[in-house]
Amino acid sequence: MKKCVLLGSFFVLVLAVSMNLLAGNGSPAGMWKTIDDKTGEAKSIMKVWEENGVVYGKIEKLILKPGEDPNPLCDKCQGKFKNKPVLGMTIMWGLKKDDDEYSGGFIMDPDNGETYKCLIRLKDGGKKLEVRGYIGFSLIGRSQYWIKTQ
Repeated sequence: MKKCVLLGSFFVLVLAVSMNLLAGNGSPAGMWKTIDDKTGEAKSIMKVWEENGVVYGKIEKLILKPGEDPNPLCDKCQGKFKNKPVLGMTIMWGLKKDDDEYSGGFIMDPDNGETYKCLIRLKDGGKKLEVRGYIGFSLIGRSQYWIKTQ
């Protein structure tokens, strides 16, 4: 009888650990390498964090090509972002968990200064983050896939 209880407990533990690994820990918090969806090149390292149930993301490091300005300003941005340093800028905000994704927030593209509605989803067991920016409906937009760095 004790053997059955121990064996049953072991299988429950293995199942719980497996489900957690498949879910990718359930939180997008961490450091992510952004990959440009047009060029396929790495652009930056983003810090994503969750605070009081809301997800934010800021640019921690820029991955620059030779000759690029190491301290660019967001000259195409509007409002509070106008002419502010891109490095350290919080460009993703307001995302809240909704089933298997985080939605209801926004993302700002420093390359063109535009702000889009945003949703994010963990992929590949938490190793990738699908980041979708869109106007109106999520079907009309574009996605980037960021790679977890830590």
